[in-house]
Amino acid sequence: MRPLVLTENYPPDRGGMAQSCDRIVRALRASGVDVDVAHLGRRAGRPFVERQERGLLLAAPADEDPAHATQLLWNEVARLPHRPTHVVAFGGAAPVLAAPAFAAWLGVPLVTLLRGNDFDTGLFSLRRGWALRDALGRSAAVATVSRDHQRKVSALFPAADVRYVPNGIDPAEWVLAPHDLERAARWRAEHVGEGRRVLGMFGHLKRKKGGAFLLDALRRAGVEGRLHLLVVGEAEPEMLAHLASIESSVPFTHVPFVDRFELLPYYAACDGVVVPSLYDGLPNVLLEAGALGVPAVASTAGGMADLLEGGGSGLTFPPGDLHECGRALATFAALPATELRTMGERLRALVLRDFRHDQEAARYRALLAETAGRTSRPVPADVLTES
Repeated sequence: MRPLVLTENYPPDRGGMAQSCDRIVRALRASGVDVDVAHLGRRAGRPFVERQERGLLLAAPADEDPAHATQLLWNEVARLPHRPTHVVAFGGAAPVLAAPAFAAWLGVPLVTLLRGNDFDTGLFSLRRGWALRDALGRSAAVATVSRDHQRKVSALFPAADVRYVPNGIDPAEWVLAPHDLERAARWRAEHVGEGRRVLGMFGHLKRKKGGAFLLDALRRAGVEGRLHLLVVGEAEPEMLAHLASIESSVPFTHVPFVDRFELLPYYAACDGVVVPSLYDGLPNVLLEAGALGVPAVASTAGGMADLLEGGGSGLTFPPGDLHECGRALATFAALPATELRTMGERLRALVLRDFRHDQEAARYRALLAETAGRTSRPVPADVLTES
């Protein structure tokens, strides 16, 4: 097997999607699979081909004209000395649009990996919805990171082979060293008032990610004097203004984007993390915090329900439910510290047992093996006419 992964998100790009793509590619290569990556990059200055261990990296700059960059990328793919065994669309608008054509031109099966928001927002986009439906209709297999998305895709495409493959994490990369704990303790001593618990929100603080929803819930939760909000990552100006409006009841610290391994002391400084998503896949943040034994306050959107519901490993609320979110926040503020630690240890055990990177790679390897040689399915006639 030698799949070609078409992606908009791959190092040196930042963010959870790039981390996930890199993790999957590295784990597949480590398991003995040669993987080529075709990257529509935001930082590539010009098209290039780079030899990597167990595969190639083909890159084209997509900043100004993604359609032009995709054609340049196809030129590189067409010149490969070998034919890929699969074309794999790793989420994102451009890969989902281009991968069906690449697979058809190469005469190999198409595999589409949905990463959460690709499906939630893409399906209902008047501009992009047709491309997503076309890709799902043509795919030899579709993989989702949540059981909820698996059910939804199967309901829309009953003949599709839809697999549940949750995100994984490499436990060796998420271990707290003594200096991480020292930095965490020093940060708390400098920033957090006596008797307050630290609730961490990691990633991009924006309205579409539930940022405004969370701040409204904090305002109504009756947790004045008991919490300190730590926001690590980029924040929309609107959200920063919203944060300032609740500072009298819930003080906050905003730390701009930091490298993933610089996150460790900030995770260690938290008594819990909050993920207020209105819709989602399975956020890396939840797995990273869980691997460190930090409990979660999270909505049950997407794969977060698969991880947290019914296991006593977090406090949950339905997506967009202000009352229930406020209740979960109030519970977090009031729970005895021993119960919070127990909750975090349960989450850690669950993540290390069922959400490891090697398990994730084994599932993708099995999917590739089972679809090798399949022809892509003809797209149903109503897929394009309905949209």
